[in-house]
Amino acid sequence: MNFFDRDRALEILQVFLTNPFRTILSGLGVGWGLFMIVVTVGAANGLENGVSSDMGGRVKNSMFLWSQSTSKPHKGFKRGRRFEFNNSDTEFLRENATSIKLVAPRNQLGGHRGTNNITRGQKSGAFNVYGDEPGYIYIDPVKIIQGRYLNEGDLVNERKIAVVGKTVNDLLYDEGEEVIGSTIRVQGILFTVVGVYSTFKTGEDAEEDNSSIFIPYTTFSKSFHTGDMVGWYSLLMDESIHADSASAEVISLMKQRKNIHPNDKRAMGHWSMASEFEEIETLFSSFRLISFIFGGLALLAGAIGIMNIMLITVRERTQELGIRRAMGATPFTVMSQIVAETMFLTTISGLAGVSLGVASLEGVNQFLKSSGGAGGSFRNPEVSLNIVLTALGVMLVMGLVAGILPAIRAVAIRPVEAIKSE
Repeated sequence: MNFFDRDRALEILQVFLTNPFRTILSGLGVGWGLFMIVVTVGAANGLENGVSSDMGGRVKNSMFLWSQSTSKPHKGFKRGRRFEFNNSDTEFLRENATSIKLVAPRNQLGGHRGTNNITRGQKSGAFNVYGDEPGYIYIDPVKIIQGRYLNEGDLVNERKIAVVGKTVNDLLYDEGEEVIGSTIRVQGILFTVVGVYSTFKTGEDAEEDNSSIFIPYTTFSKSFHTGDMVGWYSLLMDESIHADSASAEVISLMKQRKNIHPNDKRAMGHWSMASEFEEIETLFSSFRLISFIFGGLALLAGAIGIMNIMLITVRERTQELGIRRAMGATPFTVMSQIVAETMFLTTISGLAGVSLGVASLEGVNQFLKSSGGAGGSFRNPEVSLNIVLTALGVMLVMGLVAGILPAIRAVAIRPVEAIKSE
């Protein structure tokens, strides 16, 4: 006997359409469980997408290192000693740090978060000015919207050129005015603008990044008399090496070079995107797991509800099932019929819950797009096909299990007693 033949399908429909209100209520629990899984996992993904977007385009294997002051005496040096990185340290890192793929020294005019008055004709504004090497764009990518970025020729020839952010462009130039080839004045020194960029970041970080100006690292040192000082390092770590191991190697090398105690944890500040991404991924993986647990519990409650309804249905159909047995229906035929009815109800309820959940996420996503990012750090809530298929698979297993007990109860009915029952 075909498990999914036409007659069986019509019979299943007839059983549930006889009492549609009870059918809907019994399937509500399963539908709600899958709806909760889809919506909560989608919400977790939306939060993760938002947080990742707020971090901007920085690559996951980037690291930033800066000097502070020592907290332990070492090799005749007292605690509290201030020190600085320099160009020889840059070469040292490039030659000795095996876990680092790219070393990009960086300086900022006025120090960290220092802004400078930049003028162009009668217009002026306070902006960040950085001395960078071309490789920095691989660590903290930006989108070039006009002209070009820094190149090696700019470094070697110490060219007085600048790449300006979108905000700098908007404030210093009129609409339609030619930017590339024009000049801006930084502390009395003229720089020719060769490019305009826009950051990939969002929010306050985007505003700060777009209000910046990049000039060649060598030109910066010569123009503003910083000598061979390095403000801080931007590093690109080897992706095959764990972030903690790469950070530990770099810091250990620099401590040895700068005569700093190996256990001095305050002498150097460092921060890596890899660690941030790992923390975010751990947090949202936990969130998704909790979503599955609570959604699974709701799904289990729904499956138990369906099982109870099917037990009631079997009891109400005692005479019908007894007649079937008396006419030669095998125990397998009766069991497969009850299991098929349970699976049908579970599947329809689950698909309804999944569809409603996906539609809800899509509705929220469209609302966020139309409102111009009103969700803040909540963007593009979505749920992967693997998650949906996994949830449906769990639902089918629960539906199968839920159908076994009513099926056993149906087979246990003795034909003679069933026929006599009212």
